[in-house]
Amino acid sequence: MPIVPSKHKAPFYLFNGHLQTIIPSLFRQVDGVLYLRERLVTPDDDFIDIDWSKVGSNELVILSHGLEGDSGRPYIQGMVKAFNKHGVDALAWNYRSCSGEPNKLLRSYHLGASDDLDFVVRHALDAGSYDKVYLVGFSAGGNISLKYLGEAPEKVPAEIKRAAVFSVPVDLKSSAKQISRIYTQRFLKSLGAKLEQKRQMYPDDVDLSDYSILWSFPEFDDRYTAPLHGFKNAEDYYKRVSSKQFIPKIKVPTLLVNAKNDPFLGKPCYPIHEAEQNPLFFLEIPEEGGHVGFTEDFRKDDYYSEARAIRFILEEQDRERVE
Repeated sequence: MPIVPSKHKAPFYLFNGHLQTIIPSLFRQVDGVLYLRERLVTPDDDFIDIDWSKVGSNELVILSHGLEGDSGRPYIQGMVKAFNKHGVDALAWNYRSCSGEPNKLLRSYHLGASDDLDFVVRHALDAGSYDKVYLVGFSAGGNISLKYLGEAPEKVPAEIKRAAVFSVPVDLKSSAKQISRIYTQRFLKSLGAKLEQKRQMYPDDVDLSDYSILWSFPEFDDRYTAPLHGFKNAEDYYKRVSSKQFIPKIKVPTLLVNAKNDPFLGKPCYPIHEAEQNPLFFLEIPEEGGHVGFTEDFRKDDYYSEARAIRFILEEQDRERVE
């Protein structure tokens, strides 16, 4: 599907992509979301913590957060609240090591962990009587979601009807190079703290010597992400898990919204050619929005990503059914 036009416009006081990224991340607060946590034991004897927000629906949205995020992030809770308001149950899952407690295994999570998403989806279907399931993902969670939908589309449960993802590094190599050092150091600090926990659990398997001199994601992924998760190196990791290659095979209506001024995304993260190959894939590239920002009125807690997901997943689905 060709690029679809965007109606998003950031407020005048958030006048560049960095402000549109940072202000919602640091200062947004979402009230009224109450989770019920459930711990799932994975097939490899690890655990994943998921958070439910139910309103008694036969429809469910499953939300996947960004790098070093969790179910408590404002962009996740805002989306949960929006879908609950429209009568849809929500499930926000926390990746391994992201729920406030280190997971049991040496591995944790990576940006291609679609096997864990599949595990969560199938648990949700077994646990509830859901006729329709929707996927919403942000950044890393968007990459996981797109990969899941396109890598083996014949295995995706029939209950999954639509998906919407935002600020997605569909080409991980270019994104790893694009992201500025100020953002990289913030993530590396958080990831380093988790690696220290792993070092205490597995002292013979985690070497943190000279960790402080790392300054880029390719360096980090080459030294830690790739070997800890079965990849040869960072290049192999980026090549195998980047979701861009899976977009042409997606078989459920899916929306990708990547802002043109997103400071995390390189030029290859705007998959125009892939969108043109797939009539079920909708690509929207607003001029503004930053990375996981999309504020329309910060003071009124008004976010384009939530309104757009509701419109694409619920309202456009209803309109198509009538037509």
